Amino acid sequence: MSTAAFFDLDRTLIDTNSAFLYAKYEKSCGRIGWMQLVESTAFTVLYHFNIINMEKAYLKATKHYSGVLATEIQQNTARFFQTIVAPRIQPGAIKALEHHRQLGHPLVLLSTTSSFQGQEAIKSWKLDVSLTNEFPLKAGRLTGTIKRPFCYGQGKVTKAKTWAAENNIDLKKSYFYSDSFSDLPMLEAVGHPRVVNPDPKLKKTASTRSWDVLNWT
Repeated sequence: MSTAAFFDLDRTLIDTNSAFLYAKYEKSCGRIGWMQLVESTAFTVLYHFNIINMEKAYLKATKHYSGVLATEIQQNTARFFQTIVAPRIQPGAIKALEHHRQLGHPLVLLSTTSSFQGQEAIKSWKLDVSLTNEFPLKAGRLTGTIKRPFCYGQGKVTKAKTWAAENNIDLKKSYFYSDSFSDLPMLEAVGHPRVVNPDPKLKKTASTRSWDVLNWT
């Protein structure tokens, strides 16, 4: 069986939270209001300290796009990602991606972000796979719901295990890079957990378990 390298997006591959950047971008384009921007800012802070029901918050944000054409969101996301997100990749992330690429490891984005951003990450950084949150469509338009499993916490492990089984990947030989305590289940599922610029709870956990802490800034 083969080895893969899994990467979180926010505060791991990039130096900030892309959901907050997206909310600012949508506000600048007039597609959301001030209240939604304030909510997104609050969600970002609460997420960083792991004191939020992420699925509930994510679903609330998704409902705003109910009825919008997927092609429209894809086009908007492409412009946003290429101009705002892609340039924020961290120096350490560039080195890690190239290291695993040279070893022949599939590069897998494993993130709570949208499948629209996931596809842009593949294009920008030459990744192989995107395991992210997907959205049911009806007549080409978003229904305002999320496909299960929700790609967060244990849901990331479920998605990773399914993909690994289909692609002859041994998670115990594989790597996962993340900054967030919410990713502890996936860090425990791989043989090579890699902690990057961690949040307070993950930093404490890494110290307790003698995991190396990487600085990718």
